[in-house]
Amino acid sequence: MMKIVLVGLLVLIIGFLFAGLYFMYKDKGRSKRVVRMLTIRVALSVCAFLIVIGGFIFGWFPRT
Repeated sequence: MMKIVLVGLLVLIIGFLFAGLYFMYKDKGRSKRVVRMLTIRVALSVCAFLIVIGGFIFGWFPRT
């Protein structure tokens, strides 16, 4: 179950990365949408990192 959540988060992270790239070219620095998209991407990356760390601590992911 947690692997599905992580894959979903990674897809969202990549989506927000490309959204930031799109707005960077479209707005040409006139709006703050790029900063907003990249801020959301960083927040999702931190959440994914915390889920992985918590997964190993709480035993959600087996250690091999």
